[in-house]
Amino acid sequence: MSLAARDPERPDASSDDDAAIRAHGSFFGRRKGHKLRSHQADLIEHLLPRLSLDIGIPCPSDLAGLFDPPADDVRLEIGFGGGEHLIAEALAFPNVGFIGCEPYVNGMAKILAQIEAHTIGNIRLFAGDAAELLAWAPPRSLARIDLIHPDPWPKRRHWKRRFVQDATVAAMARVLKPDGEFRFVSDIADYCAWTLAHLSRSSDFVWTAERASDWRLPWADYTMTRYGRKAEREGRHAAYLRFRRES
Repeated sequence: MSLAARDPERPDASSDDDAAIRAHGSFFGRRKGHKLRSHQADLIEHLLPRLSLDIGIPCPSDLAGLFDPPADDVRLEIGFGGGEHLIAEALAFPNVGFIGCEPYVNGMAKILAQIEAHTIGNIRLFAGDAAELLAWAPPRSLARIDLIHPDPWPKRRHWKRRFVQDATVAAMARVLKPDGEFRFVSDIADYCAWTLAHLSRSSDFVWTAERASDWRLPWADYTMTRYGRKAEREGRHAAYLRFRRES
């Protein structure tokens, strides 16, 4: 969910938990890196509680009601990192509600600073495991789920740590509306192939690509992340995969 394996701001994990994703979650890694600055710590203490989802209580029947005014649609971004993409989406679509999931404290502090600076009201946050959030959300409640440059966990013995697993594919299918989308971006060819294999064997999803440019080029209005720009500078080309939830 994070970029721990390739980004020095996101340290590597130490857990070797083999348990099922739904029972024990899908996040592996340290939750805090560099010491927070004073204002960042203040945002974590005071602003984050106002925007955080509490999955310890029953979920509302309609996630649109989490926003004021109620959102036309609700989208989820898993592992938003520094928040560049999520902030751009929230500003571009003010009538859509966005949920950002990021267990890494420094990433949460960064997006809180941007939410404050831009006075953004259509973002809610979850500082925990996306698998638990998916289990909490009501069926057919999300219009889209984005997973952008997730940790590839390249070593074979760590593949069980990848977010895309049969269990999470089924969980996403449950919460996506008919014709909703799961969007995946990665510059790691092996993880792209892994994702295609897992989504292809699910009867709930169909890959939307009709030509090579559909996965070689970003979709319209895509906001490049910090890591995406770094990958391009270093000659790594990302794939942009879109999967539609079948009715």
